[in-house]
Amino acid sequence: MEGKTVKETALVFSHFVTPQDANYYGNVHGGVIMRMIDDCGGVVAARHSHANTVTASVDRIDFHNPAFVGEILTFKASLNFVGRTSMEIGVRVDTENVMTGEQRHIASAYLTYVALDNNRKPVEVPPLIPETDLEKLRHAQAASRRELRLAEKKRERES
Repeated sequence: MEGKTVKETALVFSHFVTPQDANYYGNVHGGVIMRMIDDCGGVVAARHSHANTVTASVDRIDFHNPAFVGEILTFKASLNFVGRTSMEIGVRVDTENVMTGEQRHIASAYLTYVALDNNRKPVEVPPLIPETDLEKLRHAQAASRRELRLAEKKRERES
């Protein structure tokens, strides 16, 4: 199976924040951002695997700043690591105030997806080819997170 580079499947998506995305004070609901993070990660996973993919885990989502109605949210999603059937994708969310041009980092997340065949069984995915120094660093960091996830799953099964 031929490998793919990070840039072949990376995604940049922007969303204009409307009142339906926010609470009464104009702050975007964290759940709205979480859903869009998952959607963007799912697109990257599907592009890489050419298969149905499902979210297997969310390692973390960190919120750093609020976003408000009238701002533009930009999601940047890319592969960090690929196992035999699973893929870790990192998603960064920034916002831009269209009136002032101010930009803020809103959130970061790491999610793992599994590719499924037509019988909903895990299916092998192409390997990842990290090219840049940053992609290689992210790959190594993701491999460490994967080891921690697997160790935690093993502890859960044994208890």
